[in-house]
Amino acid sequence: MIIKSNDINNVDISINNLILLHGKNEGLKNEIISKLLKKKDEKIFKYDEKEILDNIDNFYSNIINKSLFESNKFIIINRTTDKLLPILEPLINKDISDVIIIFNADILDKKSKLRSFFEKNEQLISIAFYPDTNETLIRLTQNFFNKIQIPISYENINIIVSRCSGDRSYLKNELKKITIFSKSKKKITSDDIIKLTNLTENYSVNELIDVCLSKNKKKTITILNENNFSTEDAILIIRIFLNKSKRLLNLLDDYKINNDLNKTIQNAKPPIFWKDKEIVKEQMKNWAPETIKEVIYSLNNLEKNIKKNSFNPLNLVSDFILDKSSLNTNN
Repeated sequence: MIIKSNDINNVDISINNLILLHGKNEGLKNEIISKLLKKKDEKIFKYDEKEILDNIDNFYSNIINKSLFESNKFIIINRTTDKLLPILEPLINKDISDVIIIFNADILDKKSKLRSFFEKNEQLISIAFYPDTNETLIRLTQNFFNKIQIPISYENINIIVSRCSGDRSYLKNELKKITIFSKSKKKITSDDIIKLTNLTENYSVNELIDVCLSKNKKKTITILNENNFSTEDAILIIRIFLNKSKRLLNLLDDYKINNDLNKTIQNAKPPIFWKDKEIVKEQMKNWAPETIKEVIYSLNNLEKNIKKNSFNPLNLVSDFILDKSSLNTNN
């Protein structure tokens, strides 16, 4: 059945324990999930859809098996699509009242079989999430400054909101920076705000690609689950993946010539920052020139496909990254 996000407190999750969250407002989704978590003391498990599809038996086992040390489980499945529907249907008839499962999806159109399944079944909950309007983000920002009792102009509020990509999760990150800054300064200027706030940072994307190329699948899944990458980040992720893959290919070609790992990294152009040297070494041990060339070729095709068909691009990129993080590429 369909409910609105502000009606979540009226849901009895001991009965309606399978919940679909779909849409582009990850910040509001996280707020709803936090409200649900406060109702019970659950143990939280996070999955990516591809992770479940690759090992369905393990997923079912985690749901059904009971533990003497946990009364409830809270499961979040990120990047959910129609592919999970055959796995979901058998759960309806199982006794899993002590398990709450959140199916977190991007935009699902009305033709989506998964969305239709949730909306038509009275045992299930479907909640649509739409992007925050500027008015909503402005109100949240005003409330924030009223709470910390710091005066701020409407112009500066607009600057903050304009730099948050229409997502309250980004807004909260920027407001956290301002909170720390305000402890030492009671008046905040436009210049302060411009220096403090920024558009979506690339750090998490760089870390994601680095651990993927290092073949650390477990950490790759963790980063995908813990970061609120937006649909717009898909091309950014591909571009960073391409740049790092091309750099890795150049290093591998040089290593073939001098057969000295440390020398190759030391003489790299452009230079490799000292804190990145160990992870680059790990990447070089895990890849051969031929296999990284295939990755570069596939990334170019992936970008072309996304630009032709923009439906769920983040799911396509996430699947690609998970696949490469576990690819067998022994040199």
